[in-house]
Amino acid sequence: MEDRGSNALKTHMSDCEQLELRQTRRGWFQECLGCEAKTEFKYFIGGQQVFHSLEDADCFCRMCCTPCHPYSMVVKELNTDEEIVTVDRPLRCANSSCKCCCYQEAFFTSNGTDLGRVKENCWICVPSMKVYDHTGSQLYLVKPPTCCGGMCINCCAEGNPCGKGCCKSSFRIYDPDGNGASDDPYLGLILKKPKSLATQVFTDADAFQVEFPKNASVAQKGLLTGLAIFINSVFYEGEDKE
Repeated sequence: MEDRGSNALKTHMSDCEQLELRQTRRGWFQECLGCEAKTEFKYFIGGQQVFHSLEDADCFCRMCCTPCHPYSMVVKELNTDEEIVTVDRPLRCANSSCKCCCYQEAFFTSNGTDLGRVKENCWICVPSMKVYDHTGSQLYLVKPPTCCGGMCINCCAEGNPCGKGCCKSSFRIYDPDGNGASDDPYLGLILKKPKSLATQVFTDADAFQVEFPKNASVAQKGLLTGLAIFINSVFYEGEDKE
């Protein structure tokens, strides 16, 4: 899987351990009127912006089917617009307190090569997803940290929700052979970070931090970048309007 992906993906991701995604306040006035704007992200490595992306989705679907609308999003290098990774998400049933069918999924490509896909598992209370490589082999199990014997999401896992952990939530990346139990070590992390006051008031824009597994290949890092976009669209888009 090392040779898969664009040259830009290989250049930026080869030594990257952590990537930050910041959703812009694009279309804030539009959102105040109740219309969902296209999702736009800026991407940072070491505090420097390196990528950008803008959702390609039908206006009617964004307004009527958020957060389950289909879309395509191409993450591009900032100066050259060379493709980093493309996320394709088909229409699937919206998220709920449990899922036993019509699972959410997305497909990830780069430079015309397949990087892999993600698909929801059957779950109750605690969302769970499996990440596969281009051959169909499972790479990771992804789910929020849990407590109460795995029955509930652990809201204190990223810090005291009434203190430094306020407004933080995460999806942890586990070995595919585990079950993501509360005492299982995790390989990486996709962390939703707190919003600024201006962002909180005017938009539903979010910020994420991706901590890649130490042994992840360049292509796997591209796949996990796309996974962060997918997680935002499934679990966080439109939540402030509900």
